[in-house]
Amino acid sequence: MSAQLYQLLAQLDRPGATELVVATGRPVAVRVNSSYMTLTAAAVTLPQLMHLIRGTQLAALVPSSEQVGDPVAIDLDGRALRAQFIRQGGDVMLRIEQRRAAARPSPPPAMDHGHVRVPARTPPHGSAGAVPQIAVRSPAPPAPIAPPAPAAPAATAAPGPAAEPPPGLVDEPSEVVPALAALIAEARRRNATDLHVAANRPVVIRSLGELVALDPAPRSAADVDAMVLPLLGPLRRGQLAARGYVDLAVDVPGGGRLRTNVSRQQGGLKGAFRLMVAAPPTLADLGLPAAVAKVTEHHQGLVVIAGPSGHGKTTTLAALVDLLNRADPIHILTIEDPVEIVHPRQAAVVSQREVGRHTMSFAAALKASLREDPDVIVIGELRDRETVEIALTAAETGHLVLATMSTPSAAKTIDRLIDMFPPDDQSQVRASLGAALKAIVAQRLLPDAQGTGMVAAVEVLVGVLALANLIRDNKLFQLPNLMQRGRAFGMLRLDDSLLELVRAGKLSEEAALRHADNRKELTAALHPAAPPAEPARRSLFGRKERE
Repeated sequence: MSAQLYQLLAQLDRPGATELVVATGRPVAVRVNSSYMTLTAAAVTLPQLMHLIRGTQLAALVPSSEQVGDPVAIDLDGRALRAQFIRQGGDVMLRIEQRRAAARPSPPPAMDHGHVRVPARTPPHGSAGAVPQIAVRSPAPPAPIAPPAPAAPAATAAPGPAAEPPPGLVDEPSEVVPALAALIAEARRRNATDLHVAANRPVVIRSLGELVALDPAPRSAADVDAMVLPLLGPLRRGQLAARGYVDLAVDVPGGGRLRTNVSRQQGGLKGAFRLMVAAPPTLADLGLPAAVAKVTEHHQGLVVIAGPSGHGKTTTLAALVDLLNRADPIHILTIEDPVEIVHPRQAAVVSQREVGRHTMSFAAALKASLREDPDVIVIGELRDRETVEIALTAAETGHLVLATMSTPSAAKTIDRLIDMFPPDDQSQVRASLGAALKAIVAQRLLPDAQGTGMVAAVEVLVGVLALANLIRDNKLFQLPNLMQRGRAFGMLRLDDSLLELVRAGKLSEEAALRHADNRKELTAALHPAAPPAEPARRSLFGRKERE
């Protein structure tokens, strides 16, 4: 057994130590009581992990493919241990815990405080050069961090005490202090959509799209810490320390459900809270046109809800899911970060999974979803190439995929979906996207004419054959002409939506022109020119007559 592994196993002798975690991409950590403390400064690589366990029973337990291995009883260094490997793609996590008290040889030499570097050893056969060694340090009160989460949800682990949910995929209680609850209640009373609490800044809310101060006096860093830190359990505090931010959903008694982001900034912590609706709304509640509801009539394909950040994409997506939930006995699987609007049981079965609690990532959940018999897959956001690639695969294999994307228009949405892939792959992606895309709904929230609320201006692009040809042939510059000709297919231009809102008295003309794609055309539609006077002519009797 290597000297490094000897030193790491010695950490299980610490009072309250119950588990050692060695995972690629993260520092080595030991669990002491309910907190994880780092033992290395740098993240562990796969060659380092394999070199660490070389020549031990652990080397034979490393899975060759993605899986959550069963806990296995082993003996190392005279210790009765239980080890478990979890693999996701190229990432591997090893969890070691004590099985029972056992006689051991004399204890290892005491470790000095600070870093202790183990001398380099011969690399494994076939490797190029020496394997970098893991710099082990004594964990004298560093800030606790969460070790890496496993590749599969905790429910798939083997039962029994040894298969408790791995760190990072467990629920953590959030405590809402009275001071924060009062601010949330005031924000709700003012019909705000967002609440911002930042160190050394006044508390502000977003109302009708504008930031308004609730209190001109700035809040101290200590006051903000006292409000936002109780929302985070030990694992999320570890994520905040390691990444600088953490996302979660919080239920506030009397204040509803909040999508919460806690981050570090200049001067201290900041909390950004999105105030969610209590129940899934209907499309009529949101004032959306009937053309939006038609996207749920597809049995397969990709539907994207687009729009700038903060313009109601999640709420519109929840309304479409609620429409499907009430209509048919199907299985709807949602993947969100975090779960914002909880869907009650209706005609359908809705399985809501949260990234970080129930799954490692959008991509990992999407890979697993294809084996979970879904009829509809709902993706909280298309963020990266891998997620888009799996979403297209799911759409092409008979699933209806609904997703959101932070893009300002339908054309920009298509461009961004394609640009996520390298140039050599874009030709194939265009063909796949053209075949799979069923609709793009791009929306913007604008202050209404009365100044008391927000209205949604919507652009609807329907995936007809002509659109598939434009995408495949890279001729998206012809998209405006297609949308103008495609009204019979349910297409709706943004300027047409603005025109309807102005005529209905829901939106001011100034606001409509400010956000129009073609101001000149919208002005002409709002103020049509008076028809010219008909020319007069003389009759046979010399009197003037009209044509």
